[in-house]
Amino acid sequence: MHQAIYNIAALCAQKGLHNVVLCPGSRCAPLTLAFTRHVGFTVKTFSDERSAGFIALGLAQQSRKATILICTSGTAVYNFAPAIAEAFFSNTPLLVITADRPMEWIGQGDGQAIFQYDIFKNHIRGSFQLPQTYDHADDVWSINRQLNDAINVAQSTSGPVHINVPFREPFYPSADEPPTFDEDVRQITDGVTLNQISTEQHDTLLKEWATATKILLVAGQHESDASLTESLKTFSSTHNIPVVGDIICNLHPLDSLVSHADVFLNNCHDDVKQSLQPDLLITFGQPVLSKSLKLFIRKYSPKSHWHIQVSGAVPDTFQHLTHINRTTPITFFHSFLTNDKEDSFAGQKQQNYFKLWEIEERRVVRSLQSFFPQKELCEFEIVKNIIDALPSGCNLHLANSMSVRYANFIGLSSKHALCNVYANRGTSGIDGCTSTAVGHSFENDKLNILITGDMAFFYDRNAFWHNYPMPNLRVVLLNNHGGIIFKMIDGPSDLPESDEYFVTHQKLTAKKLCEEFGFEYLKIDNKRKVKNLIADFFEAGAHPKVLEIETSLELNKTIYQNFKHHIKQSYEV
Repeated sequence: MHQAIYNIAALCAQKGLHNVVLCPGSRCAPLTLAFTRHVGFTVKTFSDERSAGFIALGLAQQSRKATILICTSGTAVYNFAPAIAEAFFSNTPLLVITADRPMEWIGQGDGQAIFQYDIFKNHIRGSFQLPQTYDHADDVWSINRQLNDAINVAQSTSGPVHINVPFREPFYPSADEPPTFDEDVRQITDGVTLNQISTEQHDTLLKEWATATKILLVAGQHESDASLTESLKTFSSTHNIPVVGDIICNLHPLDSLVSHADVFLNNCHDDVKQSLQPDLLITFGQPVLSKSLKLFIRKYSPKSHWHIQVSGAVPDTFQHLTHINRTTPITFFHSFLTNDKEDSFAGQKQQNYFKLWEIEERRVVRSLQSFFPQKELCEFEIVKNIIDALPSGCNLHLANSMSVRYANFIGLSSKHALCNVYANRGTSGIDGCTSTAVGHSFENDKLNILITGDMAFFYDRNAFWHNYPMPNLRVVLLNNHGGIIFKMIDGPSDLPESDEYFVTHQKLTAKKLCEEFGFEYLKIDNKRKVKNLIADFFEAGAHPKVLEIETSLELNKTIYQNFKHHIKQSYEV
């Protein structure tokens, strides 16, 4: 009865997909049976669809293959939306398969029936609607063709696709008709060719390259890639080009990386910014974290902005985009290695420009070293202590709002070369940060360390509502009992309504949650405990560990303001 549906699983397995995140329901029973009875999949079930979507996201990020995400009909489908939006903007492949009611029953008062086809239309790379019947040869052909297309799109564009599948009753096979899988399901392959820079385009770029004397390279969010880092190192050192990147660009193995631009661009004088203005900007990767960097380049604009990206839409983040280079960063950097500045004076100016960025980077590093330690227990210093103590080869997950900003202010260095950084910066929401880290923990044996604030942590507590062990998960909880970022940023911090309507005060701690889920609970409540508890936190164990730091919101605000003042003072000397 459902042979064509069962063969969906067979095709997914043939195309190399292996992770399935399943949200239980009745309407999706044929899909459930197809994937759970096929030997090619690791299937995990989660009752909260919103959390499940982000767990699938984490699995896809870690495996670098599309995760299959399945749910029943109705509002269950809509709960996938936040994770799908994040996957769309972070270029993460998801194969979302939703069960549906027959089309004639939509809007007719039937239960769990909503308009599902194209429900995610602005946040997916492809939308597919399977036939309502499976017995005609054309239906079988259509299902196979659309599944091939959907998987190819998800993998080639590194984004989410949606397949909506209407089912009529009965959903369950009889005892004498167990699901079977055809051995030779048709595959349609779609070869991806990485474009090279054409001779004509290269010649055009060379003309601008030859006249530029202040070339700046900015790296956006990117997964860890040793080959890319090495290629960029050679490119930067050959041409004396400063490389600027946030903590989420994963270029910390690069010794010359300017990783504290967000700090000094937010505090230095205008004359310093003018001296750092590029005439040629080269970028690659996804968007940057630093608002200060974005505002700096928009105001002190380059004559040209080249972006490197193989495919897909390219945002004009800095408002001065002039060239899109459809190739890989490694290919691009290699193509310019032999193009030295013939004019020695131009080469000297580029070297001087490199040194200007280097001076500002070193200034912040010295200021950070002199700012810590603080007398009182605060979140900023705890984040520094955690980063300093990170074990080699771990995954560092950063929740949004102040967690990722604290970590970016501190930064990683080449001593953390084997540490990979992840953050949901596609949409920058707090809603699935924990669930995404949980997804990563299922797909590797590394320590997965999440630094998160209380709002993100308690909002996503259903990330732990399942039956799967996570001995390699560690959570650093910065609990100041409110949304501290609204005390930090200009605007809401000065409003009389701030405390009641922006900060969202809450009185929760993680102790009861840890008891409920069987986690190991550690709490730092004074500075004498910091060193020993962090060591215990990173020790191997049979269960996840939560390290909670309960601090004053007002104290953290004061220390952050003192930090900014400390940086500003370095320009007054």
